[in-house]
Amino acid sequence: MQQTLDRSINPKRGTIYDATGKNILAISSSVETVTVNPGNIKKEDKEKVAKKLSELFELDYETVLKKVTKRSSIETIIKKVDKEKTDELRRWMEENNILTGINIDEDTKRYYPNSNLASQVIGFCGTDNQGLDGIEAKYDEELKGEKGSIRRQTDAKGGEIGEEGENYIPAVDGNDLVLTIDLNIQSIVEKYLEEACIDNKCTDGGNVVVMNPQNGDILAMATYPSYNLNEPFEAYTDELKQNWENMSQQDKTLTLQGVWRNKAIADTYEPGSVFKLITASAALEEKITDTDNEGEFSCNGGIEVAGVRIKCWRYYRPHGQESLRQALMNSCNPVFIGLGQKLGVDTYYKYLEKFKLLEITGIDLPGEAGSIFLKQDKVGPVELATISFGQRFEITPIQLVTAVSAIANGGTSIKPRVVKQIINSETNEITNLPVEKEQTVISKETSEKVLSMMESVVSEGTGKNAKVAGYRIGGKTGTSEDGVNTNKYVTSFLGVAPIDNPQVVLLVTLYNPTGEGGHQGGGVAAPVGGQILSEVLPYLEVNKVEENEIVEEVQAPDVLGKSLVEAEKILKENGLEAVYEIEGEEIDKENTYIKEQTPKAGIKVNKGSKMYLK
Repeated sequence: MQQTLDRSINPKRGTIYDATGKNILAISSSVETVTVNPGNIKKEDKEKVAKKLSELFELDYETVLKKVTKRSSIETIIKKVDKEKTDELRRWMEENNILTGINIDEDTKRYYPNSNLASQVIGFCGTDNQGLDGIEAKYDEELKGEKGSIRRQTDAKGGEIGEEGENYIPAVDGNDLVLTIDLNIQSIVEKYLEEACIDNKCTDGGNVVVMNPQNGDILAMATYPSYNLNEPFEAYTDELKQNWENMSQQDKTLTLQGVWRNKAIADTYEPGSVFKLITASAALEEKITDTDNEGEFSCNGGIEVAGVRIKCWRYYRPHGQESLRQALMNSCNPVFIGLGQKLGVDTYYKYLEKFKLLEITGIDLPGEAGSIFLKQDKVGPVELATISFGQRFEITPIQLVTAVSAIANGGTSIKPRVVKQIINSETNEITNLPVEKEQTVISKETSEKVLSMMESVVSEGTGKNAKVAGYRIGGKTGTSEDGVNTNKYVTSFLGVAPIDNPQVVLLVTLYNPTGEGGHQGGGVAAPVGGQILSEVLPYLEVNKVEENEIVEEVQAPDVLGKSLVEAEKILKENGLEAVYEIEGEEIDKENTYIKEQTPKAGIKVNKGSKMYLK
């Protein structure tokens, strides 16, 4: 009786590169696996073989001896050992004339050269080279390759038959991936995120997402604390290392699962005032208001909604008369509640849908959570009021970054992505994954108005701490409670830069800061945004604006009733640009007159700004 004995050969898992295609984030190195065919080892050699194997690989002698003397066709002694050890075994086999029964097969071992960098994005593999988390899991089919095999004819005892030897089928290596994550930007982000979480004593960590709003590329995605990808099952802080041995297996597992979680996509939170950007966009798009109608709104410290008084955060010193721009700069709740009321539930939910806030983004990472909003028909006046200024619902950081990217890129929703290329291991052929632009959410005009107001938030509003000399930056701060009556807060800053042609949307989210700096977004999260942008913008070679260009402000001239020719001339003299849309091909500029202008006459604006004419 004869049988076929198969040993498999593991393929080399594909390499993962950063966005430059040069920096390696994950690679498989060659190692070897040692197995034995007990039937092919002479009886008198069994103890000697067990002794050598147990000594060389530091294994328990009795366990190895059991395997060597077992009545089975194949037993695994050790997996994934370095070649210098197996070369020593080869020499010993030759010296002792043991030529059959011990197999040394090539295998691969996953290695992460940057240890903790982007750990929650990249993920890790199990002992069988299967991806268990992050990119490693999501793209396992591309990365893993196909196993090869060695087939050998044996008799019933496992002894080899005949001269035909072995039939060798080579393994096919896995494909390589090029991520959108840039190693340098990721490193900058992780440095400042760690500092912020330690300085502000953020008990529940934090995360930062940096996305290019033009194509959806995630340039950096960091969660703190992180863990070493080469040791994913080990304690990851000094504190844990001290207690690790005393912890139950269940506690260890829960602790590890906590640090493996990619907070940016898996954890929902209440965004707070950052969400006022969505309310402002919808209100401008629906033409309910404009950016600079002086004194259009009035804040007296709160607003009555269906018998409930909802306070402004600065109820003790009300903001008084405000335009929409001033309301965003002051982060004034009553104004946004009023806008929500004017929009109404159906229209508001239409915009939540357009901004993709009622569904997952579909980013190419495992474990994405969806948002938590009340069903539309359950939203009453009070619920609509709280949604309008960013409370009593939950979204993920990636959903917010994706929504604001639509504001930043001129009004189109875009799908975020972490992988941009797949390289075939056999042909080196490169497949570029498509950029997925979806639908128009708001007009370019609305987009530019919101960006202009965001710039005012950073230049003179609650986001002042995110200023970076030489760059035009827009932003919005947020502070919210983490759950109801928990006494915990989430503080955040959302930045867009440069305002005139956004290349970066950045969201800093810090969970439960308990340090002396307090928990306000403007004081805690905005400085982190500023630090990150101060290094990322020069790295991306974003052109600096001359200092005087930033500071130079002009008063918007009055062009109402003027002809288009006159208006353009006046605006040009003041260093402003005229923007208008007129139906029909031919425009008679001399006989076309201005009936509305934004901003209104007398409002201070940066030189080079656009004025919208009707």
